Amino acid sequence: MVKKIVVIILLITLSIFIYFKFSSQKKTSKIKINDDETVSYNSNILKNIQYISKDEKGNEYIIKAEKGEIDLNNNNIIFLENVSSKIKLSNSNEINIVSDYGKYNTNNYDTIFSKNVIIVYLNNKITGEYLDFSFFRNTMIISRNVIFTNLENILKADVIEVDIKTKDIKIFMYDQNKKVNIKNNNYNGNN
Repeated sequence: MVKKIVVIILLITLSIFIYFKFSSQKKTSKIKINDDETVSYNSNILKNIQYISKDEKGNEYIIKAEKGEIDLNNNNIIFLENVSSKIKLSNSNEINIVSDYGKYNTNNYDTIFSKNVIIVYLNNKITGEYLDFSFFRNTMIISRNVIFTNLENILKADVIEVDIKTKDIKIFMYDQNKKVNIKNNNYNGNN
């Protein structure tokens, strides 16, 4: 009987210790607003957020989301919902991107957009399920159910890879036995 009481007292003490140890810790995260300003938050959920960054070449990157959640294991990573982004390249026209979800790195501005990704550039529209955008690598790689449309063509592929700096584009299929599907909207079959 005494052993049972000792075990019960130990369990209660351990439970109280664990409760106070973990419930008293505040979850504080920092968000880098720009190069000079960092803001701390006691919650890891942010609403209606916007990040603006500009590199030394004059390229500007604006990303907005209805909701963001800071990764508590790495506070430079923010998971986003209902994402929209503008990329203003100094030597080119503006690129607009929207997606259901995103993963944004506040250190290097690399962003992964996922689910219902839409990219609009001039009269071109690319849709897919996954976009890996990196200023560091100068690449934009969209994959999974990729459809490229413009005024003249509809193209279906597994991957479209764009070099942001050189504007070189690679379009390919994962399976070498499959081919990229291109349909010309102006083709009437009589030529």
